[in-house]
Amino acid sequence: MGVLDTTTFAEHTKRLDEDGYTIVEDAIEAELVDGLATELRDLETFLDVQPAGNSFEGARTLRVYNLLALGRIWERVPVHPNVLPLVENVLDPGCLISSLSSITILPDEVAQPIHADDQLLPIPKPHVPTVCNSMWALTDFTEANGATRIVPGSHLYDHSPDYGHPYESIAAEMPRGSVLIWHGSLWHGGGANTTDAPRVGVAMNYCAGFIRQQENQQLGIPREVAARFEPRLRELVGYSVYNALVGHINKHSPVEMLDAVSDAPVDDQYVSMVWDALP
Repeated sequence: MGVLDTTTFAEHTKRLDEDGYTIVEDAIEAELVDGLATELRDLETFLDVQPAGNSFEGARTLRVYNLLALGRIWERVPVHPNVLPLVENVLDPGCLISSLSSITILPDEVAQPIHADDQLLPIPKPHVPTVCNSMWALTDFTEANGATRIVPGSHLYDHSPDYGHPYESIAAEMPRGSVLIWHGSLWHGGGANTTDAPRVGVAMNYCAGFIRQQENQQLGIPREVAARFEPRLRELVGYSVYNALVGHINKHSPVEMLDAVSDAPVDDQYVSMVWDALP
């Protein structure tokens, strides 16, 4: 496993543009996959996670939310070099973490209704990308065990699916350690698990910098935890300013809230705002 080369990156980008999704096989180091799987099992036990019981989250599905607040190993997920650049190409480098959660589909779970991750946004379709999400396979994903089901090309439709309506779809099968990446307008849903073993995945979801995050990262992650994040991860959780405008605090970057008081003059800490470029 290595960082995607230029040719491979271009192939994945083309599939995302045309089909609305791509699968990066063997994208994640085996030791990281093992570590995430072990940590997740421990969290599910410690937190006594139970199915939510609604049609979207599932009656036989375990979900753990806000993972960045629950262990240092999760900090490696949003910034992975085989995933983040592809997401940035769909959105832009100002994108944010929308949510980081786990999805463990247990045996006998039924298929999740087909949906689009951006369908609650009140804007006409098709539109510029506002969401780009990914699913990390911590087990093999097969049609039998509940691999994500997708409707190729549906990210270009002029409408979202009717929730609960049956649609023709295909299973995004992939081996353990692979990552499915998709455009937020793509119609998709978790599959039914007809096997006797869980299907385990991590949903690493991103949104454009001008869109509200699904999980409130600034309140959900303790400030002392975010303070130790690497610079790019700080930006991704929202301690940043998008396009020299969105997210500032009195013309300061919110990242200052994570740093110790500086000896530099206050003026040196101002963000160069879009207004500053105007005559």
